[in-house]
Amino acid sequence: MLPLVETGEELDEVVRDEALLRPAVADLCERLNLVPKPMVRYIEGSLPVYSIGAAHVLKLFPAFEKLDAKREERVLSHVYGKLPVPTPQLYSAGAYKNGWSFVLMSRLPGEGLAEVWPRIPAAEQDRIVTEAGETLAALHALSPAPLAGCVGPPDWGLFVDSQRANAVEQQRESGLSKAWLDQIPWFLSSVPLAAPARRVLLHTEFMRQHLTVDPDGWRLTGLFDFEPAMVGDPAYDFVSVGLFVSCGQPRLLKRFYEAYGRPPFDPHTLMAYTLLHVYSNLRSYLSMLPKPPEPTLDSLAQTWFGTD
Repeated sequence: MLPLVETGEELDEVVRDEALLRPAVADLCERLNLVPKPMVRYIEGSLPVYSIGAAHVLKLFPAFEKLDAKREERVLSHVYGKLPVPTPQLYSAGAYKNGWSFVLMSRLPGEGLAEVWPRIPAAEQDRIVTEAGETLAALHALSPAPLAGCVGPPDWGLFVDSQRANAVEQQRESGLSKAWLDQIPWFLSSVPLAAPARRVLLHTEFMRQHLTVDPDGWRLTGLFDFEPAMVGDPAYDFVSVGLFVSCGQPRLLKRFYEAYGRPPFDPHTLMAYTLLHVYSNLRSYLSMLPKPPEPTLDSLAQTWFGTD
């Protein structure tokens, strides 16, 4: 039986306890008429997610993330069949026990793009980036109106202001050094973030880790994880593109923009949104992406988000 979970710390404990989770997942599968099916845990991510047989994926949400479960349910239904690559089909969603919710969806074919990327020939990598750019453009072209009341924030400007007020503390909690922390207030004050001319449906974590690919021909086979979706400035989605799709490689980012169908955003805008992103962890990014020629946020913006 899963306990009531109301904090992130409690969730972390449950996520680490496979002996606790597995019987609950088996019970839920029985309720959903999915037995007997092999249950395989996905180790990535902060939530319990299992493949159930070859065709299903089951995702569990604790009580304090009930709205996240509803958001994923609604967004999956909204985008299904409307993008150039498949997205999971929603099969079922609802309440389980002790405040837990679930979303049952189809399992996408292929392998995780992040895992197989080093094996992909350079020409095929280029084509995949093009397909990814076309996919994000199609997502941004969808009207977010049907998701009103479920996918926020209701006021993008207030969201940006709130993130700005907490930006330094967020990075301090992740262990960022003082030399970088001291630059954040000035940098954010120097980058105007005007209200977007058009608010769009944002994936918010559009990255290799959330794309699947068929190794037989190297074609994208899916985009998943819509739980953190938002509605806001299109530039916000290019943070994860620069960090986790092109990975600081200007040529790939330029190719992505061309496929998306717009000129590049100002690198400073994307650096500002990097600092304001809900899941921002600059210390982690510095450890895995190309180093800037100078230890400044201005230099970092050009290194990670430039296209020259």
